[in-house]
Amino acid sequence: MSAGRRCTVLLALGEGLGILAAAAGLVGAGAMLGRGLPPAAIARVNGTVIRAEDYQRSLDALGRDRRDGVTPEDRRHVLDRLIDEELLVQRGIELGLARQDPRVRRDLTAAVIDAVVTGHDDAAPSEAELAAFYDGERDFFARPGRLRVQQVWCRVAAGADGAAAEARALEAAARLRAGEEIGRVREALGDRELAPPPEVLLPPAKLLDYLGPTPHGTALALDPGRLSDPVRSVTGFHVLQVVEREAPWVPPRDEIADDVLAEYRRRAGDRALRAYLDGLRSRADVEVAP
Repeated sequence: MSAGRRCTVLLALGEGLGILAAAAGLVGAGAMLGRGLPPAAIARVNGTVIRAEDYQRSLDALGRDRRDGVTPEDRRHVLDRLIDEELLVQRGIELGLARQDPRVRRDLTAAVIDAVVTGHDDAAPSEAELAAFYDGERDFFARPGRLRVQQVWCRVAAGADGAAAEARALEAAARLRAGEEIGRVREALGDRELAPPPEVLLPPAKLLDYLGPTPHGTALALDPGRLSDPVRSVTGFHVLQVVEREAPWVPPRDEIADDVLAEYRRRAGDRALRAYLDGLRSRADVEVAP
């Protein structure tokens, strides 16, 4: 486990470990190498090496924050903190926290996943690979078509059972199906809306703001020209009609180049993670109860 990953896990072991994370920027490389240590080590704790590379990186970080440089006392203090950190990690493993503490388990699994997929975040696929990916996933990159929706809304007063409003909505639906103009039906039977849907094509996400979840779902399922039965929402009953609908469309690749690249990399990371997990399973002894 790298020093960065250990710090992530240690956050779950107590608030005091936040001090360790801050202090990890204090140590300098090569100043305190002990006898018998590998050249790349600054210390060894119960057989586990603390790397000089991490030591140097921490020292550089401290040096950027201090005008008068890092003192020998600082170096010794932070080396002690790095050793304490490693001791706490080892003790946490002895106590089984990696298996028993849900937070530590989450941190550990997230750290391993990050290590597996991180290399794919900067992958540089060729132009041909991106073009083939875009062509093969056009449905994924499709944008939903816009809709123009009209409605008659019959309000249900707070505390009312809604029967009267439902009766008005049913009559409104019947009159609309008989061919009566929606403006006249709305005037006769509907209630005034604070924010009625505008008489323009709207993307589904924007239409949701005007209709609310249940009427919105009903509208999306309607073919152009079709009329819904009364639909109950938290505010009342809605009789909906889709006047016009655009078909879904796929933006040109050059307009969504960043989205295409990000999705390509995300899926590459998913494939790498799946292959990694399959490899772990192939080497593991897994027994499942019937």
